[in-house]
This record gives sequence, structure tokens and C-alpha cells, in this order.
Amino acid sequence: MSGNLRGASAIVGIGLTKFGELPGRSQMEIMAEAVDHALADAGIGKERIDGVFGADFTDSLIGLSMAEYLGLNPTVIDGTNIGGSSYVNFLQSAALALHAGLCEVALIAYGSNARSAGRAGRGPGPVPYETVYKPRQPINAYALAASRHMHEYGTTREQLAEVAVAARGWAALNPAAFMRDPLTVDEVLASRMVVDPFTVRDCCLVTDAGAALIMVKADRARDFPRAPVYLLGIGTATTHGQIACMPDLTVTAVAQSAPRALAMAGIGLGDVDVVELYDAFTINTILFLEDLGFCAKGEGGAFVEGGRIAPGGALPVNTNGGGLSCVHPGMYGMFLVIEAVEQLRGQAGERQVEGAEIALCNGNGGLLSSQVTAVLGTGATL
Repeated sequence: MSGNLRGASAIVGIGLTKFGELPGRSQMEIMAEAVDHALADAGIGKERIDGVFGADFTDSLIGLSMAEYLGLNPTVIDGTNIGGSSYVNFLQSAALALHAGLCEVALIAYGSNARSAGRAGRGPGPVPYETVYKPRQPINAYALAASRHMHEYGTTREQLAEVAVAARGWAALNPAAFMRDPLTVDEVLASRMVVDPFTVRDCCLVTDAGAALIMVKADRARDFPRAPVYLLGIGTATTHGQIACMPDLTVTAVAQSAPRALAMAGIGLGDVDVVELYDAFTINTILFLEDLGFCAKGEGGAFVEGGRIAPGGALPVNTNGGGLSCVHPGMYGMFLVIEAVEQLRGQAGERQVEGAEIALCNGNGGLLSSQVTAVLGTGATL
């Protein structure tokens, strides 16, 4: 059963807007620009789209809003929201719909004016065991996980800072990234404290941005102008909603989602050329590298030392600069997928990972709540 979706669908078009501040524009306008770019990339008109997939923190009926704004009459609409991982999860939903013949051309799209409109996006609503303490979410939850990891395993603020510095190193190679200035460990440590142990540089950006992609069944993928990027494997898991109910603050559901994705893809971690992780905070990258299996639990801090995940390091991670330095408009999942596609197409410019054939993406949602791991590959991997 796990092999049914391996290589059954492919991404044939991608589109991005500029990152940063897009004043005077609604989230729908930003989304539509990204869709326009994705359609041009795929070489098709919008009338071909018959599947619409999207999620948003501010519009609970986003699927209907998207279809109306774009002038579409889709046969499949999915607005399932599981937090920032939703857009990696939509790869699975779209692949299933395509495989079942429910639609022929699937659109996954997102737009946000989180920066210019002065709202970073909302996380989960009030929860029974936490609201009384008036936490500043989501940052309090992630800081709690970081503090626990530091307590149990001796992880240091310097090691957290290494994650931010590596992300900035990749962003420096990416002309589209929002923050490209040099960054050092000392500068991360000396920047404004937000929630202990996080300084502002341990926290993701708040930007405006839009992103979109087009998916079709594999047997049609070569009819498009760009080299297809195939979905080889995907796994979804959740362990909790509110952080108070997370079974272990140092172990995420990636420990469950990743083995499923890798098994479907039929690969091991040693086959992965590039890794794109949802780095809402520096602790995310450390936790996910551990739970993926790149290092043992508790060794993530040491693993990222010495530029291991930075440009020139042994493991290319978050090659666009990630949510920490490239772009983060409330929900980041689309952007890590599109970066993976650009790497596998060989069109990432100065930051290109030579010979990249397989990319692993991990989306994170809520308060370390939902995790979706996807494996993407070039035609050579089928």
C-alpha cells in the first residue's frame, strides 16, 4: 500500500512573489500573483485547474475564497488546516485526488500580507490548560521545548545560534531572501531577547509573500515545459495540539512521519541530497534533524556546529535561507517545497547543491504539533 503514491504525481509548475513588504495588497492578490507565475511556469491557463488546495489562519473558508477570486470551478476543494505544515500535507491530498481521477490539474497556493498588515498569523485558538497563563504563542511553546532540550542534553544557546548563522549563510546566496547581511554566533547571542532562550535572531521572520505550485499525474508530467519533480514519499503525524499535551518536549512527530515517507520513497537518509526544514525557531532544526535520524536524540546541537548545515557543510539544510532569513509569511510550508523543486531542477543559482536528485522536506504546524515529511525526486529517481 505504501508504494501506491510513489512517483504517481509530479510538480510541473511553481511560482513565487517577491518576499518582504508588499504594501497595499490583500493576501488574495498576493496569492493570485504567485498562481499566475506558476501557471506561466507550467505553460498552461487557469482554465485547466480543477483541484484547489489552500489553508489560511485568517479565512476559514479559504478554498471557496480562492476559487472565487481566481474564477475557478474546481471538482476538488480542500482547505484542511493543520498549521504551517498544511502545505506539505496538501502534496498528499493532491496526489490522492489525482491518483483517484478526481481532478487532473491540482493547484496548491498561499498568499499572505502578514508583515504589511501588521499580523504574523494566528496559531491555535484558546486551549483549556494554557490560556489561563496567558502565554505568548507560538513562541512560548517553542522556547519551552528549547529549554527542555537544553536541560536534558546540554544543548547551548551557541548551538541554537549556529542554526541561525547557517540559514543566513544560505540566504546570502539567495537574491530573493529578505535578510542577507552577514550574521555571527555572537551577534545572535547579543541580539534582543524575546523569550528565554530565544533572541530575535532565533525566531523566524514576518514577511509578505505568495507561493503556488501545479501538480499532475506522472503519466502527464512530461507534457509540460519544465522538468517534473516527483512526489516519492510522504508521511503525516501528530502527537498533540497544545504544548501542554506534548508527550515529550524533545521528541516531535517527525519520528513517526519520516519513517513513513522514507519507506514509501524506498530510500534511506544517505540518499538525500538536500534537506528543507520548517525552521520557525532555531530549536526546530535541531529537533527535526534528530527525529529524522541524521543524528541521535540529544546530539542535534553538536551536529550543527562548525557549519555542518551551512553552505560548504556536509549536509545542505534550508538552502534558501529558511524561515529564519529568507521568508516566513505566517505559514512557511509552501516555500520549503518550492525551494526543493528549484534545487532538483538545478535552477537555484549560486546556492545550487550540485547533482541534487532527492530532497527531503519537513513541514511543521501548530506548537510542534503536526509534522509532514515529504520526499521529492527527479525523473532519474523513478
